[in-house]
Amino acid sequence: MTRPTSESPLTRIAAALPAVSLAMLLVAGLASTLHAVGTGRLALWSGPVTASGFLNGQTMRSIADALARAPQPRVAADAARAANWLLLNDLGPQVRQGCPDWLFLAEELAPHEGAAGNMAQRAAMVAQVHRALQRDGIRLLVAVVPDKSRIAHDHLCGLQRSTALQGRVAAWITLLQDSGVPVLDLETVLEAMQTRGEEAFFRTDTHWTEDGAQRAAQAVALAAQASGWSPEPVQEYDAVREAPAVRPGDLVRLAGIEGLPARWQPAPETARSARFTPRSAAEEDDLFGDAKLPRTVLIGTSFSRTSGFAGYLAQALHTPVAHFGRDGGNFSGGAAAYFQAPDWRETPPRLVIWEIPERTLQPPATAAERAEWRALPG
Repeated sequence: MTRPTSESPLTRIAAALPAVSLAMLLVAGLASTLHAVGTGRLALWSGPVTASGFLNGQTMRSIADALARAPQPRVAADAARAANWLLLNDLGPQVRQGCPDWLFLAEELAPHEGAAGNMAQRAAMVAQVHRALQRDGIRLLVAVVPDKSRIAHDHLCGLQRSTALQGRVAAWITLLQDSGVPVLDLETVLEAMQTRGEEAFFRTDTHWTEDGAQRAAQAVALAAQASGWSPEPVQEYDAVREAPAVRPGDLVRLAGIEGLPARWQPAPETARSARFTPRSAAEEDDLFGDAKLPRTVLIGTSFSRTSGFAGYLAQALHTPVAHFGRDGGNFSGGAAAYFQAPDWRETPPRLVIWEIPERTLQPPATAAERAEWRALPG
């Protein structure tokens, strides 16, 4: 829009101050970083730069890690990310923008080397846990959370999701079923939401919305009940949605642009978080009170901890749920933490629900993840 000719010089200067400040930050950060590189105090990457490393983001991650060690790391890195976003519409190596204000994880869009073998290893780990629990009379139900880019595909716009990923969930389910592991694919229920015009995932976050979490919890409860499981102890819950509140997106933070003025970020979104209240239950004649302890356990990732999923699951199952979801837990972090916790030894469950995101199935296993596998029962 053309500015009015009556605008004063001072007004024009004030309007330009953010851009001038950003330019100064860029110059300062660039100068300090170039000096560190030129004097040999900072290496932007370790080892040779390969085509595959560049395409899968490894080279860019190495540069980002190096910038964090620069003389003015926060200034340089923050200014660079802000400039890339404002000038180039670029959100860094880990985040991609689809349709306006829709953000996605880059790792959901491209396949991994050795994908089939990596997934088979993880399926073997789950089957191992299933057999170990079975020996103790404990049920296991695996719930697969499909990628946001799979469900919200109508919001990808120019982004391309590799066709090699199309059959990933189906292949995973087949591996588990062939090992006798009960597994539920949540794609059907979340895709049905999108078809009805309901958003199952947030625009600027990796996680499901409150509605998506509630539908997923209901589907998990139906699968558990269909297997012959029954709630113990029985506990009913009431849920009340709070007033809408602004919800910061984790993809905005991951892109490093959360410090920008709100008008320069993707449009904010709101959420109505749920508050769960247990209904009064009849007292049980139990000397030590053990009958009231949860016999259902939820393990997994940040999906278990967001949008009220654990609460909706307890409501749908009609029983308390002890949840051990772990932010950044990836495939097995939450599971390993639970099976090393006193809760596992002191209060054995009757049902374990293992929530696993699709995007964690095929990456090469890290040393930390292999250590987690050694902590799993089996």
